[in-house]
Amino acid sequence: MSIDKHKVVIVGYGGMGKQHVKKITETDRIELVGVFDIEEEPQKTAQENGHHTYLSFEDVLSDDQVEIVLIATPNDSHKDIAIRAIKAGKHVICEKPVTLNSQELEEILEVAETHQKVFAVHQNRRWDEDFLSIKKLYDENALGEAFSIEQRIHGSRGIPGDWRHQKEYGGGMMLDWGVHLIDRITIMVKEKIKSVYCKMSYVLGNEVDDGFKLVLTFESGKTAVFEVGTSHYLSLPIWFMTGTTGTAVIHDWNMNGKVAKLMTHEDRDATPIEAGAGLTKTMAPRGENTVNEFPIPRVATDIRDFYYNFMDVIEGKAELAVKNSDVLRVMKIMEAAFESSELNQVVNFE
Repeated sequence: MSIDKHKVVIVGYGGMGKQHVKKITETDRIELVGVFDIEEEPQKTAQENGHHTYLSFEDVLSDDQVEIVLIATPNDSHKDIAIRAIKAGKHVICEKPVTLNSQELEEILEVAETHQKVFAVHQNRRWDEDFLSIKKLYDENALGEAFSIEQRIHGSRGIPGDWRHQKEYGGGMMLDWGVHLIDRITIMVKEKIKSVYCKMSYVLGNEVDDGFKLVLTFESGKTAVFEVGTSHYLSLPIWFMTGTTGTAVIHDWNMNGKVAKLMTHEDRDATPIEAGAGLTKTMAPRGENTVNEFPIPRVATDIRDFYYNFMDVIEGKAELAVKNSDVLRVMKIMEAAFESSELNQVVNFE
């Protein structure tokens, strides 16, 4: 391997740790030199998979060849690991949610600035094709002025794993999925947020939320609606965006969906139709020549760009793609969401 490659150690060899191993081995300019996990079984698995394993985190920090520490541990441990790594002279990539609250993140960022080290959060779902396709439609005003954007993630298997059921470890669906959905909307809709309203669900009886419904209202009046559920045996579309002259829907991660665009207003004054037990003019379908349907635009994407960007930042060639100011804002929005749900009321924001 080239001596010019940046050397990284992964701390935490669970599902996301293994995913990072896979992506890093597919990425040039970066080399995995080892793995550390506090648990015996993951350490053994890493060894069986051919990886060098460190006996302790102190051994990771004292290894001069290690330039980058990648944190893929339960959420409650991120702050301590990150600060120790930065103080030991390492750059840090951290899984999301980066910390349990915004104050902990601010502490990490202060240490990173003091020690002049790069700290970045792996907001990988910015690279999901479904999001990038919706963002392309939004950025290009392909639906006119978008005024309602809805994201939904529905599953039926409850909260996965063990620690994700417990509040002290940073469990729950807001910290697991909400951090992604909010992040994507706030980099797409570049407006101030006026208010936050959230209702958490606890239907499974855990101490953490097993789902939520969240509404962000922006300065212009447009809204973003988020829904995550783990007891849904049928799923609504993952995206539904409506603008003044069109609507887009994406049903699933396989990119099944379409765009409907207004072509003419000729039949604005529709003929009433029978609907159920009554008549409706308002909800009458449009004439076939007034709306055209198109495929969802496809956008090429590669999550390895996250790693390339991080290395470019280390080398002084770029700014972080996932800015820490964006991450901090998302943390504060989630805190407002928890407050809203607890108080059962709208919370003003920004």
